Amino acid sequence: MSTQHIGAAGELLVQYRLLKMGLDSARLTTDSGVDLVVYSPTTAQAITVQVKTVQEPTPAGGRGKLAVGWNFPHDLRAQVLATVVLSEDAVWLFTMAEARSLAQQHSDRGVRRFYWYTDPATSQVDGVPLRQADMDTHLLAQSAPKLFA
Repeated sequence: MSTQHIGAAGELLVQYRLLKMGLDSARLTTDSGVDLVVYSPTTAQAITVQVKTVQEPTPAGGRGKLAVGWNFPHDLRAQVLATVVLSEDAVWLFTMAEARSLAQQHSDRGVRRFYWYTDPATSQVDGVPLRQADMDTHLLAQSAPKLFA
């Protein structure tokens, strides 16, 4: 599957999950840092979303424990970052402030990398590194009602 197909599948998965919750969204055809606009009928507001998708977990650093990660620009214009793992049909939602603060890597070129390990047995010291189980409150089913209600 090409990176374009992976990205499109991620956007469609987010739209599908939101639609099942009664939230309409529209995909944008231009590459402006915003993939979806979600309309909240209760607040009558539109919220912008950038979707970042990976197909499946991969070994961290090429040989480490399984992890998932996404790059995004520090100055991303969208209000919400949606992260997707296609192999699990899983979607997490973060405000941009949350995504920026959780991102573990920051490059001089203004790109941030946000990642976590998928194995819950990964040992932590003071909550580091992040584990997928630590992100449950950001799963779309839990976070969408707060972000878009």
